Amino acid sequence: MSFLDLAIVCAVALAGPLLAAPLRWHLPVVLGELLAGVVLGVTGFGVLDAGESTFTFLGNAGFVLVMFVAGTHVPVRDRRIRTALRTGVLRALVVGVVAVLLAYGVAWLVGISHAPLYAVLMASSSAALVLPIVTSLDLGGPALVDLLPQVAVADALCIVLLPLVIDPAHVGRAAVGAVVVLLAGAAFFVALRQVERSGIRERVHRVSEDRQFAVELRVSLAALFALAALAVAVHVSLMLAGFVAGLAVAAVGEPRRVAKQLFAVTEGFFGPLFFVWLGAGLQLRDVAHHPSMVVLGLCLGAGATLAHLTPVALRQPTPYALLATAQLGVPVAATTIGSQLGLLRPGEGAALILGALVAIGVTVVGGSLAARTTTGPPAAAS
Repeated sequence: MSFLDLAIVCAVALAGPLLAAPLRWHLPVVLGELLAGVVLGVTGFGVLDAGESTFTFLGNAGFVLVMFVAGTHVPVRDRRIRTALRTGVLRALVVGVVAVLLAYGVAWLVGISHAPLYAVLMASSSAALVLPIVTSLDLGGPALVDLLPQVAVADALCIVLLPLVIDPAHVGRAAVGAVVVLLAGAAFFVALRQVERSGIRERVHRVSEDRQFAVELRVSLAALFALAALAVAVHVSLMLAGFVAGLAVAAVGEPRRVAKQLFAVTEGFFGPLFFVWLGAGLQLRDVAHHPSMVVLGLCLGAGATLAHLTPVALRQPTPYALLATAQLGVPVAATTIGSQLGLLRPGEGAALILGALVAIGVTVVGGSLAARTTTGPPAAAS
């Protein structure tokens, strides 16, 4: 990969903010970045080679950081989450059960034996998408308080389950590796909490800010990439390492200075690079040659919508049920992992992304409907 290629990636990634700029659309920034990658990648003009080793490594580094930021978006310190946890967990479980039933129907329809994977995809939700939409629309009230733990639980559980269901032949190895990474994440949390309570972080922060050392950012990145290295060693997806590290930081409380620095590093460079890289590797022409993959993508999006509408029977307002349909990290991770391991059928990765885009569209509609009906103070994102 040359500097010219890097300049092209950074330039075309601006399609994300340009497409997301109109507030009335409520589109995620990643949509434009993915489309830019598709246009310049294997499906389009072939300017970017997603299989090039340096591009792949940088893309994986971006993947880790994107999942890390997604983990920090889970509002684990929000007290309202704890009071509404029971309702949220119940709704997430109901959605999961319905998703399993729908997944086997979809797998039978398209003739692909990936029902467990489809179930996890349809049951997933995305705090990284829901929270920015909630904030931008100033949503509030009891319905939102109940929604937040539902999204957080679904997001966390599906990310843990994905490595287990995507490669059933190595489920034992994946389970052991997942436990190792989770334990390492717990140790990271304990260390962070101890440093915070002892006052060491505050003292380091003052010196770092005065001398412009960015010590906290350096330590955060070192710990994050160490967890990523552990994940590689125990044959677990980088997705889990990034998300667990993000949850640990969210549980302790991320200093605003570090949050801004990580935002700049991730959203300014590595995140856009990852999504352009992902789009560049999607072979959408396979979808044209395999119409069943179009059906699969639409069914995954429709199934996710139906599954998340189920809690309406448990008195969840319909707009908030639609809002919970948001998908991002799990389908993106499934496409990335499945493509790297050669576990997906031709065009199946594109179908997973298509299903996620359908779910995002449903989420946008749900957010708009919720904004028209909500009452109460704006929600506070942790």
